[in-house]
Amino acid sequence: MKKLKLEELGRISVDQFKEAEKIPVSILLDNVRSLHNVGSAFRTADAFRIEKIFLTGITGTPPHREIHKTALGSTDSVAWEYFEKPEVAVRKIKENDYQIVIVEQTTESVPLQKFIPEKGKKYCLVFGNEVHGVSEPVIELGDIALEIPQTGTKHSLNISVCLGIIVWDIFYKLKLR
Repeated sequence: MKKLKLEELGRISVDQFKEAEKIPVSILLDNVRSLHNVGSAFRTADAFRIEKIFLTGITGTPPHREIHKTALGSTDSVAWEYFEKPEVAVRKIKENDYQIVIVEQTTESVPLQKFIPEKGKKYCLVFGNEVHGVSEPVIELGDIALEIPQTGTKHSLNISVCLGIIVWDIFYKLKLR
């Protein structure tokens, strides 16, 4: 076994990424305060060919040095759009026939392992503020809520970790199963 060199990984260029087929999934960040979490969302979106990221409220936007630290250039490849109010973004996304998937612990949350995305449907995954979670106006507009089952003493994961788990799971179910 040997570690692969960067040139052996067969990565596509930014222009090739922009033209490549994406999975029918977008991400909405609802008032995410950490610029490192924003950069991580871009990097994960690039890794799994997410269509677009919607940045809302206090969520920072590129270009920004702190976002770039974790995004590592993926702000150039992944399409994004900013909205001042998250609920306005969600309404616009719903008009384009996306299912709004709230990633939050609610009275009606579905455990991630039980969620099976349907081929032919489009999804927008909503991740909330690090302290307050997804805002109530956005929860009211959601079509389904997902949560990652946890058994430890804490009741949440860092957004970048949660986003990575959710996006990987949906990518796997749509592309690799």
